[in-house]
Amino acid sequence: MVSHIMKCPTCEKYTLQETCQMGHGKTQRPLPPKFSLEDKYGKYRREVKKEELVKKGLY
Repeated sequence: MVSHIMKCPTCEKYTLQETCQMGHGKTQRPLPPKFSLEDKYGKYRREVKKEELVKKGLY
C-alpha cells in the first residue's frame, strides 16, 4: 500500500488519511502549481530565496 499526503481543503491541514481528522470531510491531493515559461511571480520567489540564503550565510 502506497500512502500519499493529502490536504483538507477546509482547514488546510495535511494528513495521510482519506478523511479530515477534524471532521470536515474528504481530503484531496495537493497539486503543485502549473509550470509556465511566463512566470509572473518568479522574480519575487528568486529574491526571497536569495534573501534566505544570505541570512544563512550561504550566498
